[in-house]
Amino acid sequence: MAIIVTGASGLLGSALVEALRADGQEVVKLVRREPRAADEAFWQPAEQEIDQAALEGAEGVVHLAGASVGDRRWTAEYKRELLDSRVSGTRVLVDALGRLSQPPEVLVSASGVDFYGDTGDRVIDESQGKGTGFLADLCETWEHEARKAGTAGVRTVQARTGMALSKRGGVLGRVLPIFRMGLGAPLGSGRQYWSWISVDDWTGAVLHLLKNRDIEGPVNLTSPSPVTNAEFTRTLGKALRKGTVPIPVPAFALSAGLGEFARGALLPGHRIMPKKLLDSGYRFAHPSLGDALDAVL
Repeated sequence: MAIIVTGASGLLGSALVEALRADGQEVVKLVRREPRAADEAFWQPAEQEIDQAALEGAEGVVHLAGASVGDRRWTAEYKRELLDSRVSGTRVLVDALGRLSQPPEVLVSASGVDFYGDTGDRVIDESQGKGTGFLADLCETWEHEARKAGTAGVRTVQARTGMALSKRGGVLGRVLPIFRMGLGAPLGSGRQYWSWISVDDWTGAVLHLLKNRDIEGPVNLTSPSPVTNAEFTRTLGKALRKGTVPIPVPAFALSAGLGEFARGALLPGHRIMPKKLLDSGYRFAHPSLGDALDAVL
């Protein structure tokens, strides 16, 4: 019985496929081109097409597909793409699961800690309601589509992921060249909390969610040790043995250069606790930022 993975070519998806196979799991990747290998199956959400037979009898599904939040400026057109790529893909997948004679036991569908909006320095767990802002609205709509899999008897988990640390991409991958030149600096006030997770712990947590039948609903995939942006800056500089610039990059400069992405993703604070993971017995390999960065770098 296979685990189906969408978004398998992305930063987290490729790491997950590797971790699943190391765990002895069979993996089938849904791809939007002609399949080239036995472990691939076709889907095209924009055309509402999916290989129904590939899903039949699967053990679980991990749904990660969606346009990248940080790749482009948030024009009105790209914000529509961010939303549509998540909603249409989730809808096509969930509709297909509902037509199966033998649906999977579990669907782990991606979401983000941006669901909570700007939480300031308050400590937040999964009991907290939705915040405000474009990303909070996007996450809510995304999760709403995923929850519909429950009508087919599929245990559904919304994986609210924080900043995933990998030198291959994401926020860390983008800032590493700057920090390696000794030019890293806090962003805005530097007091906003960043909730992060190492890619190793992210894949470990997803495997935990797939196997633990008592977990459903929203689950925060973040380290239990969120840090301020200023602390993140200092710790990354130390891990690279480089100095950092003590003068923060002003919020107005970030907004001018990156537009709404800076105001919506970099400057808000998220001080998130992974309560459900901890309560269910998950043990983090890298609970502290210094350990995580040493492992990643």
